[in-house]
Amino acid sequence: MPTHSETRFLPYTAQQMYDLVADVGEYPQFLPWCAAARVRTVTQQGDSQVMEADLVISFKVFRERFGSRVVLHPDDKKIDTEYLDGPFRHMKSNWAFADAEGGCDVSFFVDFEFRNAILQGIIGVVFNEAMQRIVRAFERRAAALYG
Repeated sequence: MPTHSETRFLPYTAQQMYDLVADVGEYPQFLPWCAAARVRTVTQQGDSQVMEADLVISFKVFRERFGSRVVLHPDDKKIDTEYLDGPFRHMKSNWAFADAEGGCDVSFFVDFEFRNAILQGIIGVVFNEAMQRIVRAFERRAAALYG
């Protein structure tokens, strides 16, 4: 069960980074291995918005769709994602955004395991590099939008 956690300072506001990560429908435009995205539903639950979305991940010969529930906490500038269906045994991730002098701190955590042992083995070898590439893709997207 690989996990990855990191916090990075970026020269953008917490609101800008929150908005970028919350815009799941745009992921195929900039995220590596994300071939497609579809938001199924968006509902309001108290102070939070709950989105159910599908992402299509394409990596080498594998192409898998998975569904997730994304809970947006705009007041706290946090985003929690949990797995609904698809190729994982489990998957959860969390984003948190906090304003800091000259920018913001972006914290990211992910924990997942694929059902497919071959895919899990391939990802296991390059997992940390893959997660760093994903975080860098968000950084590049922020620079393109806000820089």
